[in-house]
Amino acid sequence: MTDAASTNRRPIAWAMLIRRLHLWVGMLIAPSVLMFAFSGALQIFRLQEAHPGYAPPAVIEKLGRLHKDQVFAVGRKRPARAAPAAAEHEHDDAAGAAEAREHAEAAPAVAAPAAAPAEKPRPGPTLSKRLLQWFFTFVSAGLFVSTLLGIWMGVAVSRWKVSGRWLLAAGVALPIILILLPG
Repeated sequence: MTDAASTNRRPIAWAMLIRRLHLWVGMLIAPSVLMFAFSGALQIFRLQEAHPGYAPPAVIEKLGRLHKDQVFAVGRKRPARAAPAAAEHEHDDAAGAAEAREHAEAAPAVAAPAAAPAEKPRPGPTLSKRLLQWFFTFVSAGLFVSTLLGIWMGVAVSRWKVSGRWLLAAGVALPIILILLPG
């Protein structure tokens, strides 16, 4: 009889352990999941990028960089590079000049390109792409709402409210600390 009773308790003990681990991991990562769901939804429509006639707000640009590059800063605008000066490609010594001649002789002759035709304006996204973007936006919103409900369950109706709240606080604080660490 004791063997049957102990085997009946094990599934319940495992279920409780798995539920507790789910709560703890979920509360720790929930703030990051919220950030990724939100910033990912913005990136679906490329709202973190500047387009003709649109400049993203700095906070959206920063969230996009955090999502993609793990850096909470607006990227530096690189100046457009001019064509390299001929002086940069000249070789000062004889060996360098000989190497350049060998390279030029080995390279096949390429005809100069004809005048480039005027670029046609790009058509807008196809219907299937637009529908997929909206579906993924719906998925991001669902993930966001589901995560908020999980947070509420963890801090309000869970048996382990106190540990859930501490882990939620750690999940908020840890990424902020890591973002603020110097270089």
